[in-house]
Amino acid sequence: MAKQQQKKKQQTAIQPTRSDDFPEWYQQVIRAADMAENSETRGCMVIKPWGYGIWELIQQQLDVRFKETGHQNAYFPLLIPLSYLEKEAGHAEGFATECAVVTHHRLETEKQDDGSVKMVPTGKLTEPYVIRPTSETIIGSAFSRWIESYRDLPLLVNQWANVMRWEMRPRLFLRTAEFLWQEGHTAHETENEAIEETRTIHRLYEEFLRDHLAIPVIPGEKTEAERFPGADMTLTVEAMVQDKKAIQAGTSHYLGQNFSKAQDISFTGRDGATQHAYTTSWGVSTRLIGTLIMAHSDDDGLVLPPRVAPQQIIIIPVTPKEETREAIIDACQALAEVLRREKSYGGQPLRIHVDSRDIGGGVKKWEWVKKGAPIRIEIGPRDLESGKVCLQRRDQAPNAKEFIPKEDFIRHVEETLADIHNQLLQRATELRDNNITTCTDLGEFTNYWDQEQPGWLLTPWNGSREQEEELSKKHKITIRCLPLDLQDEDPSPCILTGEPTPQRAIWGRSY
Repeated sequence: MAKQQQKKKQQTAIQPTRSDDFPEWYQQVIRAADMAENSETRGCMVIKPWGYGIWELIQQQLDVRFKETGHQNAYFPLLIPLSYLEKEAGHAEGFATECAVVTHHRLETEKQDDGSVKMVPTGKLTEPYVIRPTSETIIGSAFSRWIESYRDLPLLVNQWANVMRWEMRPRLFLRTAEFLWQEGHTAHETENEAIEETRTIHRLYEEFLRDHLAIPVIPGEKTEAERFPGADMTLTVEAMVQDKKAIQAGTSHYLGQNFSKAQDISFTGRDGATQHAYTTSWGVSTRLIGTLIMAHSDDDGLVLPPRVAPQQIIIIPVTPKEETREAIIDACQALAEVLRREKSYGGQPLRIHVDSRDIGGGVKKWEWVKKGAPIRIEIGPRDLESGKVCLQRRDQAPNAKEFIPKEDFIRHVEETLADIHNQLLQRATELRDNNITTCTDLGEFTNYWDQEQPGWLLTPWNGSREQEEELSKKHKITIRCLPLDLQDEDPSPCILTGEPTPQRAIWGRSY
């Protein structure tokens, strides 16, 4: 009997569990939450309404922040002439093996011997087009037409778009051939202005992940080996997820004059002389959703921070008797209307859904648990009589519940949502901080990576690019960043060369 109870206790909505098989758990969370599925197009995904709803909220909330910092949205072509990439060979080389190329502009039918019809590409293009892997080259071409004088600067543009990088090992929301993102592109009169833009967006990403997705990140700079192709400096925000791997959650690049010289983004300066602009680019993608899933979800499904939950509060009428059904549903709808009218969270009206479908309450409950809705409210006949509601929070155990007066719930709903966010952020922060280890000994460094799920190592580092790449290949790791907040004023011996250095590097395995 005790064994049966223990087995029942261990049953979870998602199988396998995180500890059993983390990669497969991740796929099952997406499936159980009905977020996305693999497409017939190899390496691509269909983002279903619940998953796309999360992306819409990320997009809306980021867009407000971009516009507050002076950026405007525009749209540029999906197809980029191959000659544009050839102008910036160093940049193009970094994406060359991932590029999809359009070579023909027409299809014609061709009848086969067996009577079937085959579609054959014809009308070969005089110049091939690359489906954008990123848009520096074609946006730079537009900038070269738009900018004539220093008075036209700074030029601050953002694009919400899709891109394609021919991914060999696709995984939903992490690596797919086609994905959605935003890419900011800016041009500036001076080097200092461009570098400040790069750092401003870097801070914006760090704050957004913390304040909207409840994900703490390590802000830092990429090494030369990991830098964006064509950039002079790449800043990154690195997130640790529950299997202790890293995810590059967003990057901001200072491009110097590399692209402006290749694409003639020039202007007449204040002294009347012609000079090249200093440019930046930066972006985040639907990979944020994958990061969010891996950072917060549990063995019962998705767990969503309230600011990006398509529905923040699910109200479930409990109607065991037909004669009370209408009154209970009316009470649920009335509660929803009061909350929508009088309450908000994160500067937006509350998103509330009354689930009045004629199916079992247990089925409804588990559906919303697996979808990660932050708050579930149940109202049944006894609750209606007592003026109470049954409150269940997704950051707590699925069967944990609290019966509280309805008016108290209404009064404190914003505080409850904020507390859910803070609890998720605290858990993720503790996971990260407990799994970053300072290491100053090369032997310990080498042995550390033999663990099944190692965390991150923080080491003194001043090795060369070649030495970094050799260590990375040997242990299947990378320097995730040179953390901005963890550099040490007192030099310590580099873990490899032994030379004193104030620079610190975070090493880890990644997605």
